[in-house]
Amino acid sequence: MVDTFFKLHTRRTTLRTEIIAGFTTFLTMAYIIFVNPNILAEAGMDKSALIAVTCLVTAIATIATGLLANAPIAMAPGMGLNAFFAYTLVLTRQVSWQTALGVVFLSGLFFLLLTLAGLRRKLVEAIPKSLVAAISVGIGLFITFIGLQNLGIIVDHPVTLVTSAHLTPTILFGLAGLAVMIILEMKRIPGALLIGIAFSTVLAALFGEIPRPEKIIQFNLNISPTLFKMDLVGALKWSMFSSIFTLMFIDMFDSIGTLLAVAPPAGLVDEKGNIKELDRLLMIDAGATMLGAVCGTSTTTSYIESAAGIEQGGRTGLTSVVTGVLFLFSLLFVPLVGIVPGHATAPALIMVGLFMMKQIREIDFSDMQHGLPAFIIMVMIALSYSISTGLAFGFIAYVLIQILSGKLFEIKLTMWIIAILSVLYFYV
Repeated sequence: MVDTFFKLHTRRTTLRTEIIAGFTTFLTMAYIIFVNPNILAEAGMDKSALIAVTCLVTAIATIATGLLANAPIAMAPGMGLNAFFAYTLVLTRQVSWQTALGVVFLSGLFFLLLTLAGLRRKLVEAIPKSLVAAISVGIGLFITFIGLQNLGIIVDHPVTLVTSAHLTPTILFGLAGLAVMIILEMKRIPGALLIGIAFSTVLAALFGEIPRPEKIIQFNLNISPTLFKMDLVGALKWSMFSSIFTLMFIDMFDSIGTLLAVAPPAGLVDEKGNIKELDRLLMIDAGATMLGAVCGTSTTTSYIESAAGIEQGGRTGLTSVVTGVLFLFSLLFVPLVGIVPGHATAPALIMVGLFMMKQIREIDFSDMQHGLPAFIIMVMIALSYSISTGLAFGFIAYVLIQILSGKLFEIKLTMWIIAILSVLYFYV
């Protein structure tokens, strides 16, 4: 029955291979159980509820991908997207986390409508690849900056704005975890980030820097502090539109970029090179984002860590189902996860930032028409501490430099709309 449903024989895989692939994907992305709650807790949300919601939403979205699209793709709250939620929307713009959840829900809804209406492809094709790559690099720098702050290495300074701090025991614990992650990544051992987080946490516990958990396993989970708390009315204000667009835009390109990367080795492309079930995968992504907002977490997206399971031979949705079930099992260990300190998860943010920097090779800086807007996006996302601000600067710069280059009529209508929305963003 399993063979028939997931077409194991047709895709030249076995039950054993799919289970191993599912475990591998889980190990490579399980760090999100620790990192996502720590980031969103900065917005004033309940950390214990966030741990449970992260596991639950990841499990549901990933299992849905396996059952509905028969693809070995995992989904979870996205890195960068959670940073935008906590640091840009809530802490910088002073939006309540309830309203921010409403923004997440509406971004998922618009993403779904774009996909259903067939407008997704036009939007994707309107943005130059250099700018798409710059978004990934800029978010990588942003996440790295946040990781260095959480670790305690970077602190504020009244003259230079930021400076490096003196080494403390917690910083050393975090750096030890970072060293473990780097060594394991070099050896291509699955779960490098997860093992590094655990190593830093154990060190902190041994030296009395964190309290011991009252219990290891908990069966009576409570997500009521975040469940159904989103404020849709507050999110429908005109001032929130740019944030809705930014989340939708980042999620769309994050998901499509991931799918383009993992689909060929997974055998998910047709003879023309098009991704099979692309619209269905994107609709699951949008639906998972809306579900996450209802439960109480930031935007859900496809995870590039799915490539680890695919490298182990995962070719069907059974890989995703196994990964999702393991996230469900993780719900039992919420008390244990709750003691993990910020300096233990900070190295994972730095490593994710490193991974996202790989996209810089897609940018031709010798071409000023594309290199300059890409550079502006990267720099402004990190230095303005705002993903949406960086995007707005970059899109406006792209249109202006095209006009100055005498290519006014080569600018696509969709790009004009995006640039106008970016100007309105600053006006609002």
